[in-house]
Amino acid sequence: MWHIDDQKISHVSKHVVEDIIKKLTLKFEQDSPLTVSRGCTLEYLGMQMDYQKKGVMPFSMKDYLEKMLKETPYDMEGSATTPAAIHLFNTDDSAETLSEDKSQLFHHIVAKLLYLCRRTRQDIQTAVAFVHTS
Repeated sequence: MWHIDDQKISHVSKHVVEDIIKKLTLKFEQDSPLTVSRGCTLEYLGMQMDYQKKGVMPFSMKDYLEKMLKETPYDMEGSATTPAAIHLFNTDDSAETLSEDKSQLFHHIVAKLLYLCRRTRQDIQTAVAFVHTS
């Protein structure tokens, strides 16, 4: 798998993986050192992947979500029993416009939620899509 300059290499044979890493290192080491992670649990682009159980590979983004929640201001704290409450689509046209700083933070968090909902939290897609249009 490739994502810009991040790669994930898997193969049944450990030797094939080692050969690819060796070739990549020879080609790119002088520009930027490669970081290689091995093991039964790996982190890749904010996702934790667990290879411990044969035939099953659960994905988690708990750390990504917790880090994102720490970035939110104190006045956004709270909890909900569902990602899309009955009032989700209600808007208030008389609401005060966000300051530039809060607007930037809002868009930053929504972008992270878009990434999260496409990877591991499909249950929040409707809510995220709506706030994305705001």
